[in-house]
Amino acid sequence: MNPRDIKLIVQDKYGQIAKNNTSCCGDTGCCDGEVDYSVFNDDYSGQQGYNKDADLGLGCGLPTEYAGIKEGDHVLDLGSGAGNDCFVARTQVGEKGNVTGLDFTEKMVQKANENLQKTGFRNIEFVQGDIEEMPLPDTSFDVVISNCVLNLVPDKQKAFSEIFRVVKPGGHFSISDVVIVGNLPEGLKKDAEMYAGCVSGAIDKDEYIAIVEQQGFSGIKVQKEKEIILADETLLSHISPEELEEFKQSGSVIFSITLFAEKEG
Repeated sequence: MNPRDIKLIVQDKYGQIAKNNTSCCGDTGCCDGEVDYSVFNDDYSGQQGYNKDADLGLGCGLPTEYAGIKEGDHVLDLGSGAGNDCFVARTQVGEKGNVTGLDFTEKMVQKANENLQKTGFRNIEFVQGDIEEMPLPDTSFDVVISNCVLNLVPDKQKAFSEIFRVVKPGGHFSISDVVIVGNLPEGLKKDAEMYAGCVSGAIDKDEYIAIVEQQGFSGIKVQKEKEIILADETLLSHISPEELEEFKQSGSVIFSITLFAEKEG
């Protein structure tokens, strides 16, 4: 798949999720062959500022829990979806801070703005844009967060270069994302549904961290890590039994990680 096709697939998939107000197709669960996003998701319900209407179950961590957001900070959430992390971050920055949510999908931005209107908050803004080419000014944000989104971006070097550009000197990011230790089967790498489901776009953990370092970030550390186990029936909808067995025997493991890095002041 070329980068343009990947972006169109992601836009279409997440546009459907926004329209249906759920990460699954029906009331009882995910459609046959689709990724069950619940295997990635962490429970937000105990987070201060949690907005149930904004939680579509699409995350793979709790970056706001680890981001060190302070009162008065200007926070950017990449791939903000229906606004889940933004509303939690708003509680942390208070009245003096600001939160900006950036999302590639128009329907998600619309959904987030609908949720925002119910809150009365005036210091949250949702913007449509591409993480690889953010329509945002240089050195504007104290903290950048993102939750299971960077794996959907075809050019991760460009994405982290853009993050470096918009972060203030002395600022930092805390990003939850999906990575792999080992290799994915070729059938998964080429599968559009698994790409939109945050699997096929996952790259090797060490390669991911190296990309972050190459863009100029320092103080890189993994704040949290958990193994992601996909059901055999899900995988068999996309790869052959032989590929599945080979994947299991290889020792390759899919992880969600929350990664911290800072931009020196």
